[in-house]
Amino acid sequence: MAIEPYRRLLALPGVRTLLLVGLVARVPSTAMGITLTLHIRSLGLGWLAAGAVGAVTTVGMAVGSPLAGRFVDRHGLRPVLAVTTVAQLAFWSCAWALPYPVLLVASVVAGLLALPVFSVIRQCLAALVPVEQRRIGFSLDSIMVELSYMAGPALGVMGITVLGSAWTMSIVAVGLTCSGAALILLNPPTRSAEELEAPAEKVLRRQWLTPGLIALLGTASAATFVLTASELSLVATLEHAGDTAWTGLAIGLWCAYSLVGGFVYGGLSRGFSPLVLVGGMGVLTIPVGLVGGDWRWLLVALLPAGLLCAPGLSSTVETLSRWVPAGARGEAMGLHGTALLIGGALSAPIAGAVIDGAGPGWAFALAGLVGAGMVLVALPFWRRVPAQAEQPVTAAA
Repeated sequence: MAIEPYRRLLALPGVRTLLLVGLVARVPSTAMGITLTLHIRSLGLGWLAAGAVGAVTTVGMAVGSPLAGRFVDRHGLRPVLAVTTVAQLAFWSCAWALPYPVLLVASVVAGLLALPVFSVIRQCLAALVPVEQRRIGFSLDSIMVELSYMAGPALGVMGITVLGSAWTMSIVAVGLTCSGAALILLNPPTRSAEELEAPAEKVLRRQWLTPGLIALLGTASAATFVLTASELSLVATLEHAGDTAWTGLAIGLWCAYSLVGGFVYGGLSRGFSPLVLVGGMGVLTIPVGLVGGDWRWLLVALLPAGLLCAPGLSSTVETLSRWVPAGARGEAMGLHGTALLIGGALSAPIAGAVIDGAGPGWAFALAGLVGAGMVLVALPFWRRVPAQAEQPVTAAA
C-alpha cells in the first residue's frame, strides 16, 4: 500500500491544520458521556438516573445536529460555533453543582446546543478536498476519530477518579471552550472555491433528501449499531469469563484493528460501496460469539470485522458528500451525525437485553444480523439516487 496518497492529501492547503485541530477538539466531546455518568454515580444515584441523563442528552444532540448544520449552511460557521461554545461553557462550568432534576433538564438543552465539531470537521474537509481525494480524506478523519475516542473517555475516567467531578467537569468546560475558539479562529471554509463561484440555485430539501440518501443514513446507523453492540458483547464476554482486568487492552486492540483498516482503505486505488463495507462488517460479526469466553481467541475473531469499522463509517460520509448539494451539506452532515447517534442509542438497550437473556454470543449474532439486514433493506433504494444529486449547488431551502 502506497503512502503517497496521504502525502498528497496533507499537502493540500488547510487540510493538515484542520485534521490536527479536529483531533484535539474532539477529545473533550468524547469525554462528556462518561464524565456525566460517573458524576451522577458519585452523587449516590443509580445507573437508571445516569442512563436517563445520557438518554436526554442524546435526544437533544440528535435534534440539534441537523439544525446546527442548517444554520451553518445559511449563516456561516462562526455564529453557530459562537452560540454552541458559550452554551457548553455555561453548562459544564456549573453542571457539577446542579441538583439532579435541574441537571436532567439542562442536559437536554446542552445536547441541543452541543458543539458540532464532528459534523463541522467533515463538512469543511469536503470543501477543502477534491472529490477524487475525499475517500482518503475521510479515511484519515475516521482514524482521528478513533484516536479521540481512545483518549477522551479514558481521560474522563481518570479525571473523575483522581480530581473529582467539579474539577473534571470544569476541565471539560475549558476543553470545549478552547475547541470552539480554535475552530472560530481557524474558520475553515464550508464550501470549495468552485462551489462558491457556481451560480446559486434554490434547492428544496426533498430534492436531496431522497429515499437513497435515507437508505445511506440507515446504513450509517446500522454501522454504529454493530459497533456499540459488539463493544457491549465484548465487555460482557470478558466479565462472564472472569477476565474483566483485560477489558481495556481488548477494547484498545479492537480500536487498533479499525485504525489499521482505515489507513489501508485510504491507500487503496479504489474504494467500495458503504453497502459492501457495512454489510461485510455485519456478516463477519455474526459468528464472533462462537469462539467462547477466551478473550484472546475473541480478539482474533473480531479482527476481520474490526478492520472494516473505520472504512465502513468513512465510506458513508464520502458518499453523502458526493450526493448532497454543497449548500445543504451542513444539514446533511448533521443528519449523518443523528443517524450515528440513533444507531448507538438503539443498540445499547437491545444488546443489553440479549446479553442478559441469552448471553453475549447471541448479542454478537444480533449485531451482525442487524448490520447485514439494514444493507438488504437499503439495497433496492440505492439505485434511485438522482444523477443531479452529485452536482454542486450552493443554496438550499
